[in-house]
Amino acid sequence: QVHLVESGGGLVQAGGSLRLSCTASGRTISSFTMGWFRQAPGGEREFVGCISWGGNLTRYTDSVEGRFTISRDNAKNTVFLQMNSLKPEDTAVYYCAADYSFTLEIHTASYDYWGQGTQVTVSS
Repeated sequence: QVHLVESGGGLVQAGGSLRLSCTASGRTISSFTMGWFRQAPGGEREFVGCISWGGNLTRYTDSVEGRFTISRDNAKNTVFLQMNSLKPEDTAVYYCAADYSFTLEIHTASYDYWGQGTQVTVSS
């Protein structure tokens, strides 16, 4: 079992940056693929990016490619989402998730554990 807690959300102007953190407890996340998802008001939860258990492979959705970067620190049981050049359309609740596999999955159903989410609001 893994308990995930996100932090670092807030209000930022367009063009600004935020760094989200997701810290796990219950067990180490070193054997998990870690993903980030987001859900805008009235929208569906969508894939943002993910990182392999070894941290050597990443995958991103087209809309954030080149702007967002996922990293992880397994020693601290933490995964990060660095968000640069933020746009108003990035406004959403951001969730981290853990998938006990060796693959880079983009679908919500592939992930076994979820955090409670953290709000990111980008103003014009």
